[in-house]
Amino acid sequence: MDFLSRGTRPDGKPPVAMAYAGHQFGNFVPSLGDGRALLAGEILDGTGALWDVHLKGSGPTPFSRRGDGRAALGPVLREYVVSEAMHALGIPTTRALAALTTGETVQRETRLPGAVITRIASSHVRVGTFQYFAARGDHDALRLLAEHVIDRLYPELKGTENPALSLLKTITARQAELVAKWMLVGFIHGVMNTDNMSVAGETIDFGPCAFLDAYDPGKTFSFIDEYGRYAYGRQPDMALWNLGRLAECLLPLIDPDQDQAIELARAALMEFDQVFNDTYLSGWQRKLGLASREAGDPALTGRLLNAMKTGEADFTLTFRRLGDVALTGRTERVTELFPVGSEIENWLEAWRERLARDPQTSQARHDAMQAINPRIIPRNHRIEQVITAALEGDYGPFHRLVKALSQPFAEGDDDLEAPPEKAEQVLNTFCGT
Repeated sequence: MDFLSRGTRPDGKPPVAMAYAGHQFGNFVPSLGDGRALLAGEILDGTGALWDVHLKGSGPTPFSRRGDGRAALGPVLREYVVSEAMHALGIPTTRALAALTTGETVQRETRLPGAVITRIASSHVRVGTFQYFAARGDHDALRLLAEHVIDRLYPELKGTENPALSLLKTITARQAELVAKWMLVGFIHGVMNTDNMSVAGETIDFGPCAFLDAYDPGKTFSFIDEYGRYAYGRQPDMALWNLGRLAECLLPLIDPDQDQAIELARAALMEFDQVFNDTYLSGWQRKLGLASREAGDPALTGRLLNAMKTGEADFTLTFRRLGDVALTGRTERVTELFPVGSEIENWLEAWRERLARDPQTSQARHDAMQAINPRIIPRNHRIEQVITAALEGDYGPFHRLVKALSQPFAEGDDDLEAPPEKAEQVLNTFCGT
């Protein structure tokens, strides 16, 4: 228990707070670091895979500045619920190993019960970790860090002609795939600063994250994102911007001639769009039940998303119910999500014409769609209900929600798939620091 809550190791060695810098909402801060987190160590699982064990909320560190280094129970439960849901949805992510109450209170807007989350990840090295050493002009440390990341995460790159360039290309592809997968389930990270982007291509640092209810590409939930920098629809652009900052750090390792290094790095970054589009567009194909490709399919997807935005249709339910339409042909359960007179009727007719040219049977299409379009996501109002109950000592709703989210594509007779009533809508989410 002491290991999970304080990082007390059997070998007596202390846990460490990791140093990193970062662009926070576009503004560079040269020294950030783990202000309320500790890297307790590494463990091998039964398959031989190596994992970081990391604590959040365990107390002050050298990087806490004026903070207390603690975490409140609410943000800990939010990260536990969302990270485990992301894993069940098939999206690369840090995992929650444990959530523990500390018996202490932390002062935020009010006094709240303290807690610690113990999480695991392939690595906790971030874009900001590279920025920390680049800002100091420490090229030797940059080289050691790049070698460590290659050894730890991408050993296949060790024999390449230009390992640093290969590393940039690989991280670029990983991030492009990751963000596309976020978009396909309506996930909004909320705070995509460079210190919150893992070089392992895993979702990390669940603070003011949220999932879309009604579809809106401009949607934000984070209380601190006043200008929509990290809105749902801007996430691909922001990921590429962050990768540009990583490329700047790696330039001295890519080529001693800066102009040549810049050209090579620019070419590597240009691969982002291709990887993102391949993942994104193929994902929409599957969400719409299409096993074949036609030139007009992206436009068909775009028409649906426009209808959803105009009609404020629920993102998750729309796609889940389309799977039923593909099997039964009955559209009522979809059209009821849209206002009368919306474009959805015309779109459904165009979609059915497109399905008629697709080789799958109705049953196979339905099964494939329901295997990619979740019935249940960690909706914001459900998470708030879980937190409210836990603050009153009732963890039943938490366990019920976590269990349901572990099988997001399975049918169920609970009420957890329902979108919020107007009074239940969550307008803002918070980091918890």
